[in-house]
Amino acid sequence: RERERERAKMLFNYAKMACKRVKVDARFMSSGTTTSAGDFQNPIVAQLWSMRAEAKALHESTTPTTASSHPYTSITTPRPPKYSSCSISYPFSTNPFLRETYRSPWDEVRIGKILEDLDACAGNIAYKHVVVGGNWSAPIIVTAGIDRVRVQNRPKVDEDMVLEGEISWVGKSSMEISMRVKGEGVGNWLEAAFTFVARDKESNLAMGIVPLLPETEEEKENFERGNDRAEMKKELRRMAASQSSYTLEVEKKAREFLKSALSMQKMPSLSPKDQVLMSQTELHNAFTAQPQQRNMHNRIFGGFLMRRAFELAFATAYNFGGCKPRFVEVDDISFLTPVDVGDLMVFHSRVIYTLPDGGQLKLDGDKPLVMIEVDAFVQEPARYESHLSNKFHFTFSLPTAHTCMRVVPDNMDDAKRQVKRMMEDERQAGIV
Repeated sequence: RERERERAKMLFNYAKMACKRVKVDARFMSSGTTTSAGDFQNPIVAQLWSMRAEAKALHESTTPTTASSHPYTSITTPRPPKYSSCSISYPFSTNPFLRETYRSPWDEVRIGKILEDLDACAGNIAYKHVVVGGNWSAPIIVTAGIDRVRVQNRPKVDEDMVLEGEISWVGKSSMEISMRVKGEGVGNWLEAAFTFVARDKESNLAMGIVPLLPETEEEKENFERGNDRAEMKKELRRMAASQSSYTLEVEKKAREFLKSALSMQKMPSLSPKDQVLMSQTELHNAFTAQPQQRNMHNRIFGGFLMRRAFELAFATAYNFGGCKPRFVEVDDISFLTPVDVGDLMVFHSRVIYTLPDGGQLKLDGDKPLVMIEVDAFVQEPARYESHLSNKFHFTFSLPTAHTCMRVVPDNMDDAKRQVKRMMEDERQAGIV
């Protein structure tokens, strides 16, 4: 009964907050009112984009006379990470509307919403770093990818949190941004590394980025690690494009995987009961990208795409394992091409492979791991064309290995995809 009273009180407060919001949003009913992209996002993203819009307006209003007041007036002058660092609070304990916005069906924080916030906050940090005083035109900042988002603890949805981050590494035209979310009593429960690139507004070609000036020992160590990751990415791209030992190893292992799957394909009634074909784990969904999902550049918000991919991946893991999965990490996200308003988006999700005993990765103790891949395609039916716009990789754990089947490939392409993902996960975990 006490629980019911508490729930009723929460719903009453939520209703009051919603009514207040309706009164505020009534301004949109007037014919002369203009709107911005942030008006249709969650409260945290809206606040972050409002901060960036103010910074952008200030930069665009800069004159030769006022430019000298900017702390940095040259693109060649290095600036420290603290200059562009950013943080924002989640007052869940005192804001029932915000708390309900982020509440999952299991009274946990919705990870998909946090992914949206991470992208928006990282974008603010990247923008502030590249803007200089004077008449220099700021480039367009684009999310190129996410190396890893790792969850360590699970805060309660009614506990206050803080999202913060800063630039950890800068190259010629790209930068790495380290993000953290910390909560009361659990410390840093989520850590992420975003990669942004700078593009010229007119030509869309890569633009040079202001150098970074690490000051503390921790900042210098972060810079070195970021540089190592950037070099590793270049090496992996080089190996993938050439007939190297890496390519030969992938081919060899893929043939072995496919050989073990052949019997299952040809004699399914005699196949082991703990195995399933990759094609039998798939889920799909499709939607048209709406104007309300756009970012500040009038393209579809990358954080929104991440949330949709995460929610499909979660459903895939749930449908596969038969019980609620536990999110462990985002392994890799690639933003290959931008998505425009009106594009028809088709998401394909599948289980790439599993580790029923946790394997060597041990990302969640000995609990079974389920690796999910989501491909996002932009389809143009009128032109009979389709292209891959985004790739997402997620890892979930299951409470028991009882329903965690081993996934076998249907064909050579699936086998190669499986091998490459395994090798990349081992590399990230430091096993190889």
